[in-house]
Amino acid sequence: MATPLDRLAFVASQRARIGWFFGQKLLAARMSRPVPLPARLRQRLQGRPVADRRRILADLLALFEQDWRNIEAGWYAPPRDGLGSPSAALRRTIDFFADLAAVEARRQGAAKERLIETPPAGTYPPYYLQKFHFQSDGYLSRASAERYDHQVEVLFGGGAAAMRRQALVPLRQALVAAAGRRPGDRPRLLDLACGTGSFLREVKTNWPRLDVTGLDLSAYYLEVAQRNLRPWSRVRLVEGAAETMPFAEGEFDVVTAIYLFHELPPRVRRSVVREIGRVLRPHGTLILVDSLQTGDDPDYDAMLDSFPALLHEPFYASYLREDLDRLLGPGFTPAGRVRAYFSKVLSYRRAPD
Repeated sequence: MATPLDRLAFVASQRARIGWFFGQKLLAARMSRPVPLPARLRQRLQGRPVADRRRILADLLALFEQDWRNIEAGWYAPPRDGLGSPSAALRRTIDFFADLAAVEARRQGAAKERLIETPPAGTYPPYYLQKFHFQSDGYLSRASAERYDHQVEVLFGGGAAAMRRQALVPLRQALVAAAGRRPGDRPRLLDLACGTGSFLREVKTNWPRLDVTGLDLSAYYLEVAQRNLRPWSRVRLVEGAAETMPFAEGEFDVVTAIYLFHELPPRVRRSVVREIGRVLRPHGTLILVDSLQTGDDPDYDAMLDSFPALLHEPFYASYLREDLDRLLGPGFTPAGRVRAYFSKVLSYRRAPD
């Protein structure tokens, strides 16, 4: 049971996290030049409300308050690693700022500089050969995999891990439901586009004996995931695409997709939904964590509209317009929806056959 001292420690560690990453976010912004927005986008943004820094920080603090309430209620354990060792945190920060000049040149450069022209050996779908977020090498290098988690935390001012953790609430509910349907049969979870394994690490911290599988297209990110998940058994990491999964029909009780859908072209998004319906058991649960969409919070709409240009998110605009309930219907029934700062957590039940 959580004590006042536990809360004090949690608040102190998360305030330190915000100070560390939000400070880097502000410094990186000062070191970068404004990106010239397309004329049509500038027109669309004129006169629209925009969440200011005070509002954004208030929403970030509200996320951590929600995070604590979940911990206090016993939905999941408190985060254990904080910022990690000071030397490692400093090393990651130096690396982030050392790479910033290349990111800035790409942001200001020609469109061709945002594509990976000579990918490493392997077969990758064309949509994947992008330097998403203007990051060096896209998702296809060891350096990118080592840098990614820090970059994302800076982008969200220290709130990325906490946003992901909100998915642990519907996950606990899904695991209880799966155990009730098939007593004695161990549930299985599939995490799509698992990346460096950050979400699976939270999962295994809370359910160390759960069978988990991570699927990702990048062998480099899977190497980091392997290292992050080394303390636990019953972990399988597979290199592959979410639109052509190498898994059996009905193999999983839960499928999670954390920040995947906004990085997929509309056609591929639909292929992924079909594959989820194939590998997820009847009555199983799909849990999505992804960006807010247009209309979720009007004060954020202008910011969301500018993301594709500011962050090189080539398929993000189509995601903003996507009706996720319609995309997933009729095979899935909405089961939960929670706001989490810049993100939302959605859960769906797979219809019976």
